[in-house]
Amino acid sequence: MVKLDHSQLTKKPREKSLCEALNKTGGRNNLGRLTAKYRGGGNKRAYRIIDFKRDKFNIPAKVAAFEYDPNRNARIALLHYIDGEKRYILAPIGLEIGNQLMSGPDADPIVGNALPLRNIPLGSLLHNIELRKGRGGQLVRGAGGVAQLQAKEGKYATIRLPSGEVRLIHQDCLATIGQVGNEDYIHTSKGKAGVNRHLGRRPRVRGVAMNPVDHPMGGGEGKSSGGRHPCSSRGIPAKGYRTRKKSKKSDYIVKSRHAK
Repeated sequence: MVKLDHSQLTKKPREKSLCEALNKTGGRNNLGRLTAKYRGGGNKRAYRIIDFKRDKFNIPAKVAAFEYDPNRNARIALLHYIDGEKRYILAPIGLEIGNQLMSGPDADPIVGNALPLRNIPLGSLLHNIELRKGRGGQLVRGAGGVAQLQAKEGKYATIRLPSGEVRLIHQDCLATIGQVGNEDYIHTSKGKAGVNRHLGRRPRVRGVAMNPVDHPMGGGEGKSSGGRHPCSSRGIPAKGYRTRKKSKKSDYIVKSRHAK
């Protein structure tokens, strides 16, 4: 088992005003039917309300604490604004307690500040990037994630994402300077099955171990290897079968992450 070092986290209780109840579904929809298999159990969590929009423009905030968030692999930072409001944001590498942050077109391009892409210098490292103005950051939010601003032309900026994809994003969209923290998360090793159970993930059963009524690859005399191309329980091929429809979003992709 390989665990993370939590010494950088602030020893304080979570900010209850920024938390809300998080109910478990067990993989079931509003009709009670199982739509996602192998879910259930796990430790109880409270959802931390994260400020992905960063829409408090030109109001300074002080970094008060670094906290653990059970709902994501990145760490979160608690901001105290001078008007008394408190908000959580994703904690980037290099941010320290006591630093002063700000968002908006007039903010300086330093780690933790959020600015429109048109006001960010070329070559800057980014995270929490908006796809549509005012909608909030949707790209590059996982631990260690980082994108790079490569070019600006007309209304759009060219961003290189962690997957290798290069895409166009409107220059009015906000992005936060820096790389998402907790970059060592990729090196962790769960070590035992119980860790997955704490996360609410139940054991996954192989299709060939099921009965024919439960899976297309089930059944057979003795142990069989399936007898057909591997597929899901609903018969969708598992290897090489494209399930996504082409959408208008593809028009903004300059270089695909699948390009060799």
